[in-house]
Amino acid sequence: MTWTPPSAQERQAILRKTHTVAMVGASPNPARASNFVATYLLSTDLDLYFVNPNASEILGHPVYPSLDALPVTPDLVDVFRRQEDLPEVLDATIASGASTFWTQFGLYDEALAERGEAAGLAVVMNRCLKVEHARFHGGLHLAGFDTGVISSRKR
Repeated sequence: MTWTPPSAQERQAILRKTHTVAMVGASPNPARASNFVATYLLSTDLDLYFVNPNASEILGHPVYPSLDALPVTPDLVDVFRRQEDLPEVLDATIASGASTFWTQFGLYDEALAERGEAAGLAVVMNRCLKVEHARFHGGLHLAGFDTGVISSRKR
């Protein structure tokens, strides 16, 4: 069996049914990608939960030490961790009851994706949740550019 990444339409369907997101590896450091993504996601209708055992607050929101400490079952787990940490995070995602395991740019492991799907998860790898959300909610064109939402042209 070979894992096939979800198509754009499948990713859009995943995001349509997502209401709660747990960001594993979220950072309070504004220079980190997870902080930038969190800033964007907090401006959406998604309920966002931060997971990091080394932080207590990010962007004015509480931080939980692990997925099993969350007060809700997340629909989607967005991972900002090292490649070697992915198996442990996948196990925690499965145990949490989440329906989607999502890894950011640069994080890809086909065998892990197959294991996640075998456990009943939707798996998205090597994709930015911020970019995908913006693409499907009017911030970016489906192809990723020229929506006219932000333009330097005079009207």
